[in-house]
Amino acid sequence: MKAVIQRVSQASVTIDSKIVAEIEQGLLVLVGVEDSDNQEDIIWLTSKIINLRIFADENEVMNLSVKDINGDIVVVSQFTLHASTKKGNRPSYIKASKPEIAIPLYENFVKQIETELGKKVQTGIFGVDMKVSLVNNGPVTIIIDSKNKE
Repeated sequence: MKAVIQRVSQASVTIDSKIVAEIEQGLLVLVGVEDSDNQEDIIWLTSKIINLRIFADENEVMNLSVKDINGDIVVVSQFTLHASTKKGNRPSYIKASKPEIAIPLYENFVKQIETELGKKVQTGIFGVDMKVSLVNNGPVTIIIDSKNKE
């Protein structure tokens, strides 16, 4: 499972000119699923995301997590995180899971984030063309791959 985590002061997801998700301070999480992902990947990745100390404390040091600041999270599925660009100029998405595998894992990922955060998170809609808008605060952008637990 791959995730791109962005610290935001505002983020929203729009589908067909209608805002379906919107937050102020918190995280925008883009997540991509591959066939080998499982519940262990979900638990490890969600714990990393919830506990990332990337928000400023009273001394302006990145020392607080999204949970510490009572921030919000928007989770958006993004199969293109598994793009392979080794050959040619057209990315291959062969490693990205098909919907029948990806949707249950994505839904479990969202539920686990909610459990660890202690509140509801907002989401886009799986497999739909979305317009994602954000104000990246910092900017702070972190990429995490559950298959690369360094």
